[in-house]
Amino acid sequence: MDSSELKNFAQHARFMRESGVALLIASLLLTIFLLIPGPGNQTSNTGSESQTSISKAPDAFANIPLETKAAVVYDLATGEILYAKNASAQLPLASLTKLLTVYAALAELSQDTPITIPASIVSVDGPRTFSIGQTFSLSDLARLTLTASLNDGAAAIAGATASRENRSESEMLAGAAAALNLSQTYAVNGSGLDVNNVISGGYGSALDLARLAGALVELAPAIAAATTQSSSQAVSAGGTPFKVVNTDPIVGTIPHLLLSKTGYTDLAGGNLVLVFDAGMRHPIAAVVLGSSLKARFTDGTALVAATFAHFAGVASL
Repeated sequence: MDSSELKNFAQHARFMRESGVALLIASLLLTIFLLIPGPGNQTSNTGSESQTSISKAPDAFANIPLETKAAVVYDLATGEILYAKNASAQLPLASLTKLLTVYAALAELSQDTPITIPASIVSVDGPRTFSIGQTFSLSDLARLTLTASLNDGAAAIAGATASRENRSESEMLAGAAAALNLSQTYAVNGSGLDVNNVISGGYGSALDLARLAGALVELAPAIAAATTQSSSQAVSAGGTPFKVVNTDPIVGTIPHLLLSKTGYTDLAGGNLVLVFDAGMRHPIAAVVLGSSLKARFTDGTALVAATFAHFAGVASL
């Protein structure tokens, strides 16, 4: 777990409540707008001639205030980019790299595959959650790892997958990125921890991460859904129970959330990926790269609110 990711939860409390109310209202209004035809869809008949009234919807993203260096709102249902700010720029990913690690593992191994925590985790920056020799199913370890951004869990998953493929971790991760056509994405380790003060553990673009997150939701919706809860629990093969806390404090405020993943290191700054349903099974990915520890959440919330406004055909909600 990135040690700084659990800081300042108390300071977010008021923001979380206010954001939750606003986004729930946005979701309700979107449903109303979807069910009731707007002025742009109304027609009036004069004699034998039908005239259609066409009005251009306002740009809900026009004046959205963001601190982040790069962002994207990507329609996973249509492949349309709804909003982009340096969306193709290659930036450090921090713990968003864990999405690639888990995707690579699930593409190669069954969810029931036992993963044993290796002795090599002693070299992974802490805090560490697991002990050497503990064993979990891949699905359980993936749920815990993504929810709480566990570096030792990611290292165990990456090592087991690379061993199965008889490749190095970086080669294994590169293969997974290539399979998804993520041209700006590569990683040197499974956790995304900075290698040193100039080299990140993983790099990618906001657009690549949107596609990756969408692919993970499609491949393993139950594992993705675990990241939308305030905590996650599992029991090791030896009977040891674990409960971890989500590193994203706003999961309870985003309507119809399908996946959430945070990331933060000195090189990356604050990162966030959210996948949510905008209505009628319409998944949307919103990605923030290079924000700050706090502003990644306000940036992400602003993108979600603007998305609901976009589909409602209004400038803001």
